[in-house]
Amino acid sequence: MSDKTREPGNNPGSTGGTYADPQARPKNWLVPVALVNLRECTSYGYELMERTVEFGFEAMNPGTLYRTLRKLEKEGLCESKWQTASEGPARRMYSITDAGEAYLDLWVESLEHYQQTMDAFLLAYKKKKSGSGRRS
Repeated sequence: MSDKTREPGNNPGSTGGTYADPQARPKNWLVPVALVNLRECTSYGYELMERTVEFGFEAMNPGTLYRTLRKLEKEGLCESKWQTASEGPARRMYSITDAGEAYLDLWVESLEHYQQTMDAFLLAYKKKKSGSGRRS
């Protein structure tokens, strides 16, 4: 293989480069991350964006989060209200709804199943890696 980095999404079976770092998180990961953060406390977008770092979102376009929040609100999973403070600008504060709680519960069930699958995969990988080598 050459020293080129593969573009994400390229066929791993093709030749011509090394693999980029895989992103080990489920598709649409921002949805449950936003909901779990809103379950902890009502918050505004910028604060939510800062809190997503611990879930693997180091650099995020704010538009991505705000589009996700608008989608969640449209689907009834969260709601927002304008909060005016004596100091600073008004902020749109988001909170999780009962439907959002139920949706988050489904995500957790799915992630628990996914974790069992990943645990089995990692166990098989580590077992083989510590074993006597590859099969012929």
